[in-house]
Amino acid sequence: MRRILLIVSLGITLVSCAQTPQVKTKQMDSFKTNTNQPTDTATFGEGCFWCTEAFFQRLNGVLEVVSGYGGGFVENPTYEQVCDKNTGHVELARIVYDPSKISYDELLEVFWKTHDPTTLNRQGNDVGPQYRSVVYYHNEAQKEKAEKYKALLDKSGAWDAPIVTTIEPFKNFYPAENYHQNYYNDNPNQGYCRFVIRPKLEKFEKVFKDKLKKQ
Repeated sequence: MRRILLIVSLGITLVSCAQTPQVKTKQMDSFKTNTNQPTDTATFGEGCFWCTEAFFQRLNGVLEVVSGYGGGFVENPTYEQVCDKNTGHVELARIVYDPSKISYDELLEVFWKTHDPTTLNRQGNDVGPQYRSVVYYHNEAQKEKAEKYKALLDKSGAWDAPIVTTIEPFKNFYPAENYHQNYYNDNPNQGYCRFVIRPKLEKFEKVFKDKLKKQ
């Protein structure tokens, strides 16, 4: 079993996603949504996709979140290949949403506020190019909104360091292995989920309480 590193400081615990053992979850053999309702897609990378998935799953208007890999040059990569840092891929969340219930602007707000966009190739103890901060836009409207939001944040001084998030045209997306899908919901007591995702999720639910799905 790979060693798990825990660092506890001021209520923040860092556990490396790449170092956690694989935990089997419910199988997800398809990623179909209800085709009767109009949908749009957003694709974000903000560190370990387990965290990203857990945030966006809870938003009202989000129909589906799929963890996967994208932006690289290797077809159908495995988790191990991506972790070896030679595929060019990033851990991503593909978010399918109902634009009549939640806008792309609102999704961008969640994106910027749920990770540190100033650390290059790193989120907490997860280090490597697969954890870089990136927005993959699917059309010109998404590109303009992402660039505008980034410029406003940089100008506002919200962060002490410059934002390193890249905004790039969507290239490709490969769903991750089944055990990565719905990870937090299926494994809430797993180490990374308890010490990293849960504290972030609790803060997220307080900040975005008006945008959450009703229980």
